[in-house]
Amino acid sequence: MATPPLNYPPTDNRLSFRRDRAWPFWPIFPLYPYGQRRTLRQEVVKNTIWTFDQFQGILYVVVPIRMTVVRLESGGLLVYAPVAPTRECLRLLNELVAQHGEVKYIILPTGSGLEHKVFIGPFARRFPQARVFVAPGQWSYPLNLPLTWLGFPRDRTEYLPAESSPTPFADEFDYAILGPISLGLGKFTEVALFHRRTRTLLLTDAIVSVPQDPPAVLQEDPYPLLFHARDTTLDEVEDTDANRRKGWQRICLFALYFQPSALDVIPWGRAFREASQARDRSRKAYFGLFPFRWKPHWQQSFNALNHQYLFVAPILQTLILNRDPQATLAWVDRVASWQFQQMIPCHFTAPISATPNQFKQAFSFLKKNPYIVDPTLARVKLPLEDFEFLEKLDATLNQRGVTPPAKEKV
Repeated sequence: MATPPLNYPPTDNRLSFRRDRAWPFWPIFPLYPYGQRRTLRQEVVKNTIWTFDQFQGILYVVVPIRMTVVRLESGGLLVYAPVAPTRECLRLLNELVAQHGEVKYIILPTGSGLEHKVFIGPFARRFPQARVFVAPGQWSYPLNLPLTWLGFPRDRTEYLPAESSPTPFADEFDYAILGPISLGLGKFTEVALFHRRTRTLLLTDAIVSVPQDPPAVLQEDPYPLLFHARDTTLDEVEDTDANRRKGWQRICLFALYFQPSALDVIPWGRAFREASQARDRSRKAYFGLFPFRWKPHWQQSFNALNHQYLFVAPILQTLILNRDPQATLAWVDRVASWQFQQMIPCHFTAPISATPNQFKQAFSFLKKNPYIVDPTLARVKLPLEDFEFLEKLDATLNQRGVTPPAKEKV
């Protein structure tokens, strides 16, 4: 299946493309690129599995968000973690529908990921014949509302049972549910879905792999990459591959650590003074505000991420999965019992060639005596100093009673 072009069409077709990529419900969850979302479809397994990538973020810290579509042997399609159903996205999906049959099942594999949950209602309305299956432990804030009040279809939405055998897609898929893990205000849940025929594991947030270069879906709109390639607000950054790569690598550090050790946040007074001297003081450039400085060792921090191959995001390590190491490791063992050969997470790189043992090793941070099942993947550890901000945040949330404390390692 051909991949959509990476560049914009000629100027006279821009208006048509803007309509195709329009997302009118962006104010519900106002993330960049707001009302315009590009979709990139890629074929992962010939005539069987496709990914649909969009991107989103805050303060130009943008990362891919991914939907995966699997062709069913009995005909039709299963959709895991829908993205924004723009005209472009629906056109690309309906090309598959025309060849392989209707969307039969829509899976929401998380209970806490608003960036995934917000698309379910609008997406499901585009496919009124599809059954919607959602992870247990759904919640909303500040009021815990019924799913129908959140836009989920009333007559065809159901919770995934604890085991996959009662589901109508059990002849092709296994799944394992992590959680719900109590986080105080809400719960964390993730559903790992295993497609037996292609030995492909679908994941939401539990595992990531960080590429050195920015993903293709970010290349058409390089502004976020170049924004973060700057060293000061006064810099004018040329649009080059090297600068796009530099901006992307810093975005990864922001996204995964919030405030890595290589980042200095400068005082607001100084930030406003510098903003008044900025060449670009437009709204798009946040009026010239750029309250960051990167220390020389930022590259080493990124290299540690990049060399991990696959790992659990530091945020999940520090703030979420350590709330219940025993349940998490039991889920890991269940998932690792499947003989998968590749993984497709909802963020960063996909697909990832990986074995069950490599998957298990990524969760060693939950063990008192971490096991190493593949020594080739233990060459570079994530720097402890990069976890300092997350650990302070964790301590603050615990002291204020917002989240429960972490439990002992297993």
